[in-house]
Amino acid sequence: MPEPRDLRSRNGVLRLDLTMRNHREPDGSIRYCYLLADGTPSPTLRLHPGDLLILRLKNDLSGAESTAAMPMPMPMPVPVPVPRVSTDPCLSGAMGITSTNLHFHGLTVPPLCHQDDVLKTSIQPEDPPFEYRLRVPANAPPGLYWYHPHMHGFSKAQVLGGASGALIIEGLERANQAVAGLPERVLVIRDQDLLNPEAPPASSEPVVPRMFIDRDGDSANNGTGFGRPAKDLSLNFVPVPYPDYPAASIAMRPGERQLWRVLNASAITYLNLALLYQRVPQRLGIVAIDGVPIRYGASPSPAVDWVDHIGVPPGARVEFIVDGPPQGVPGLLVTRTVDTGRGGENDPNRALALILAATGAPEPHSILPSNPKPLPPAGLPWLGDVTPVRERKLYFTEQLEDPNDPNSATTFFLTVDGQTPAPFDPTSGVANIVARQGDVEDWVIENRTTELHAFHIHQLHFQLREWSGIAVDEPFLRDTVNVPYFNGRTLQYPSVRLRMDFRDPNTVGTFVYHCHLLEHEDAGMMGLIRVEPLAAPGNLHALERP
Repeated sequence: MPEPRDLRSRNGVLRLDLTMRNHREPDGSIRYCYLLADGTPSPTLRLHPGDLLILRLKNDLSGAESTAAMPMPMPMPVPVPVPRVSTDPCLSGAMGITSTNLHFHGLTVPPLCHQDDVLKTSIQPEDPPFEYRLRVPANAPPGLYWYHPHMHGFSKAQVLGGASGALIIEGLERANQAVAGLPERVLVIRDQDLLNPEAPPASSEPVVPRMFIDRDGDSANNGTGFGRPAKDLSLNFVPVPYPDYPAASIAMRPGERQLWRVLNASAITYLNLALLYQRVPQRLGIVAIDGVPIRYGASPSPAVDWVDHIGVPPGARVEFIVDGPPQGVPGLLVTRTVDTGRGGENDPNRALALILAATGAPEPHSILPSNPKPLPPAGLPWLGDVTPVRERKLYFTEQLEDPNDPNSATTFFLTVDGQTPAPFDPTSGVANIVARQGDVEDWVIENRTTELHAFHIHQLHFQLREWSGIAVDEPFLRDTVNVPYFNGRTLQYPSVRLRMDFRDPNTVGTFVYHCHLLEHEDAGMMGLIRVEPLAAPGNLHALERP
């Protein structure tokens, strides 16, 4: 399994040119790639806090080929293209299968054109290279972030096709001495349409109930942990396809300790990672979640949280310490089954990578500094110690086009309590929520559907405070979190309580929150938030609900 190529900033600047391309595979599927001039796909971008990123993106998508990616199973609504209203990519607003843009997932940078705007910025194949120019905040947490297209209605096709890459803010060893001097390995896990959709399950699997297709057109969750998955997975573009899951391979020196930085760049697939040596789960030392060290600033978290499995929703990242197997001991990186609910996709048990212990194994091409200078003390109180100024409630729902036909198209909603459910309208500039920079709020996100959803918000991180009414008080931050599904029996809908952090001035502006299952986002499960400057005059928008 190859590692992605590293591109590092020099003298505080990282400059690169990327081309977004698509092509048809022999099986008829459409693949999407970010390519450097020499054909290298999806490089890992490495910057330090305070660095300047200058990225020129050329859209080289082909309409003739990409159109083939659009037919969907009938249950999903077909995205309606939006024509461009301006020749300026910053004001274009065009949304189609050959339109693209970039989102820098997890970074707290302004939601402005040329930085991290995904609402109006749209680059067309006829446009010249478009320059993204953004400054990494000096106080940016060190860790793993990522970049991907965020074209409403068409995000799933492009991300499922492979358009994604890792972005690392250097300095994790400054926040956590436990990783100083460790070799680091970047693993980008992507999903894609099944290479062998008609194949029977492997003979090694137990017999499972008859395969059903869910409303999204994928293999439905059968509750057994086996059977045909909704999507295949790949590691650093090495496919691990159903039904036999021929694993990628990772060579390590016997017993060597490494830092693994894992990005779930899947469009819809949940991961539940475990490392097995002779079928025995190994300790994994979590040091960062979603780009933020678990002990960062004034967080009360331990430096390392040792676990034997890690759940990673679509769009989330996890960084953890692993110890290689002894010589002659076979190892296996797996994803265990995830219960996505009666209405969800099938994410079964499957192998991802063989771990091979070899004395002569090459080192990963990046090693963390051995004698780092510690980060300065936090400038703000720990988020969990701040009293929120208000509480809001939002909820996930779904609606069949024909209530009498379970196979009719489904529309997805993410609604602020008190507002009328409506799918996200990309042509509307009316914010569903108006907040104020400097404030901290609690949001209760409720799931009224029978499938698991992954809540994500741009430009900021949050703290999980409650899980279905049970206090959890996680001592670390996230930007993506699972919201448990409704099983039809509980007296209340399941929910999470999140402490939302609008203290950073870079959160000022208009941006989105949504389900990170991209077919749900594309079909309407998204909302708009406007964060007003701290110095703005007093009257907040009428939509605000204290």
